Amino acid sequence: MSVANKIRALLRLNNKKNSELAAYLEMTPQSLTNKLNRDSFSAEDLIKIAEFLECELSFDTKDGVKILLDTTDLR
Repeated sequence: MSVANKIRALLRLNNKKNSELAAYLEMTPQSLTNKLNRDSFSAEDLIKIAEFLECELSFDTKDGVKILLDTTDLR
């Protein structure tokens, strides 16, 4: 499943609309639609999307170490 499809699924699960996410990301709904259609998200986009959807974004190592990414990682 593509990243865009996972974002769409999380939006549905959280009863959120694309327009709400676009506003949170400070972009137009059309810009968000373009990103979803191209499946092109920056790390900053993904961190903000995870925050909006109240999800965790992390790297999980094979030996069980979990490194969370959040807005404190943004420059």
